[in-house]
Amino acid sequence: MPIVALVCIVIFPPWNGILVWLAPLPNTVQEQVDDAIQHGLDGIIVYIGRANDASALYAAGWKNKAAKETADPNALFKIASISKLYIAAAASTLISSQQLSLEKTLAAYLPELVGRIEYADQITLRQLLQHRSGIPNFSDQTGFSWFTTIDDSEKLALALDKPADFKPDERYSYSNTNYLLIGNILDKTLGYSHRRLIDEEILAPLSLTHTYGLLSQVNIRDVVSGYHAPYEDDLREIDFTAPGGSMVATAQDVAIFLRALNDGSLLSTDQQEIYSLIYEYEHAGWLPGYQSIARYLEDIDVVVVQFVSTTSESSDAELTANVVFNRIAKILHAQN
Repeated sequence: MPIVALVCIVIFPPWNGILVWLAPLPNTVQEQVDDAIQHGLDGIIVYIGRANDASALYAAGWKNKAAKETADPNALFKIASISKLYIAAAASTLISSQQLSLEKTLAAYLPELVGRIEYADQITLRQLLQHRSGIPNFSDQTGFSWFTTIDDSEKLALALDKPADFKPDERYSYSNTNYLLIGNILDKTLGYSHRRLIDEEILAPLSLTHTYGLLSQVNIRDVVSGYHAPYEDDLREIDFTAPGGSMVATAQDVAIFLRALNDGSLLSTDQQEIYSLIYEYEHAGWLPGYQSIARYLEDIDVVVVQFVSTTSESSDAELTANVVFNRIAKILHAQN
């Protein structure tokens, strides 16, 4: 570890996260949610989903600080990369119907990228889905800013004409570019937006009426305000449109989707087998002002979705949110 980084950790440790971790474990989820606000988080929503309908919503802090609106557990939230679960599920339906093939290459699906993406003739759809393509992550490139709205073609351009991070299937490396490309492949294959497929094949069967493909589809006042410490700006109007990071939903809707994905009630047997080969069954998400975790605790049959409306320059808010989630899981295990 570089000396400067070590000195920074010693002098400027993530105190909020450490203090939450050291505190005695409360008896209830609501107590833990309330305590999270005392450690630098602006707002938090937690949904605990149980199969026996004994589900519960918890919230604390602000929905909107400037307007003095208290946290609303039913408010919409930018779920960021949790969106990738929905895209992987949509891809599974098309692979099952043989409209897509896991072994077909990026060059075959999007020939215009030959010469623009290294190894385009070797990278398969499977490798894109599994983050094993080696394609550079557009959000890591010089010129990208999370705080500026740019269209998806500009995002993709940031990853073009760059050396591959590694040869296809050589290793795993998370890249938002993979799912941007998958969105493009789905759109081209379908002849219409993949978001319509998600609406029709995933959201409608589950009656998820509070899940949207894009921020522009909702009334912005229904969305939780997001904050990036130490700044006070409300970041909810920054629109991130790239496939795999664009969706907006309530905590309850995400929890219903995640349970259906995990218990096999969403996909057919064949689709489920394909999904199990290509992607994971839980996810976290991050955009400026928005961090989320969606996870199924299989041993106690409980889905936990946590939304936190604070991120930070120092990553202190990120550590705090993760510690809070893990403590909530411990509380649920103790109650089981």
